[in-house]
Amino acid sequence: MPRPRVHDLDAALDAAERLAVEGGPSAVTLRAVAAATEMSNGAIYHAFGSRGGLVGRAWLRAAHRFLDLQQESVQEALGRGPVDAVVAAADTPAVFAERFPQSSRLLLTVRRDELLGSDVPEDVAAELSRLDSVLVELFVRLALALWGRKDGRAVEVIEACVVGLPTGLLLHARRKPDDAMRRRLEAAVRAVLALDPPSPGKRHDSKTKGSQ
Repeated sequence: MPRPRVHDLDAALDAAERLAVEGGPSAVTLRAVAAATEMSNGAIYHAFGSRGGLVGRAWLRAAHRFLDLQQESVQEALGRGPVDAVVAAADTPAVFAERFPQSSRLLLTVRRDELLGSDVPEDVAAELSRLDSVLVELFVRLALALWGRKDGRAVEVIEACVVGLPTGLLLHARRKPDDAMRRRLEAAVRAVLALDPPSPGKRHDSKTKGSQ
């Protein structure tokens, strides 16, 4: 069987995205993707190995699109300062939703945990597992740029700004982020970064000395 062309693969991934977003992960089948494209069932199977491989590759493509966009935004913003770079990283979900609306909805529709452990090929599962390290590297880079630190406490603050706040202020709304939402997010990120991160190794003791 001839090797599928790159644009054929993109068409198959586009179809998988659309089916998952509109009908949920179970709507993505090799037959449904074949019906939405000019590829045969056999060509799709040859390219992706299984339904899990197809869904996994679609999810990975969306994730890499997001991470590439985030890295580009951070790199550009670093010229204005590290705080602006963290704001840019936090704002990436909003930019991503504008530029790749279907990929954005796919990442919200299909949890990565749903892919791991299914019929996803080993190479796809391994790549899915490596995504966390890409984000951690970004957190460390931003913590170093801001405070010259990369300890756990400093990295946790960056993670809260880049993951926690956008999840709460943008993604939980389940609608396209608007300007007001993005301004609130920026204000929240700048407020958090105005405080130095806790000193490494120190813990807050809720008991007062006089309570013993």
